[in-house]
Amino acid sequence: MGTVAKDPVKFVVAIGVTGCGKSTFGRALAASIGWDFLEGDAFHGPLNLSKMVRGVPLTDLDRLPWLERLAHEVRTRESVGRCAVLACSALKESYRALLREAARDLVFVHLDGAQERIAERLSQRVGHFADGRLLPAQFASWEPCPDALVLDAFLPVEDLVAQVREKLALAEAPRAETAPTVYPLSFSQRE
Repeated sequence: MGTVAKDPVKFVVAIGVTGCGKSTFGRALAASIGWDFLEGDAFHGPLNLSKMVRGVPLTDLDRLPWLERLAHEVRTRESVGRCAVLACSALKESYRALLREAARDLVFVHLDGAQERIAERLSQRVGHFADGRLLPAQFASWEPCPDALVLDAFLPVEDLVAQVREKLALAEAPRAETAPTVYPLSFSQRE
């Protein structure tokens, strides 16, 4: 892992290719620390969703409005003192730069795995618009994130959550707090 911000972390962005487990991990982490969860896929416009359903990879131009919406969500939360976990592929450094500009105290967690294993996982996935047809293009587009905490995408979710909480010094949510706000993707329960 590269450097982690010295200030307390207020935003964790789970990054990686489709099927690496960003949404599952992100929901679990957010629930364990009492933060909002933002499902990045829920912020895609209908044209992007249509392309992905057909197995057509998105271009940088396709992704820009989506990334701007995500950055806006992060800025909005920062402005009112809320913390969030965001699940977002953020395949390229330029995409991550837009998110970094949105908030201080933002850390990337890259869920990394071999293409063959992720393809196998995707072959078992039901109810999600993104399938294995997008995976080769996502791996081809992936640019390393030197400042990310890199974790094995195939570890049990509870182990991933425990590692991130320990490495980033994220405290467990007090039991008395209200449940975090979750922004789900209605047609997906798992990424």
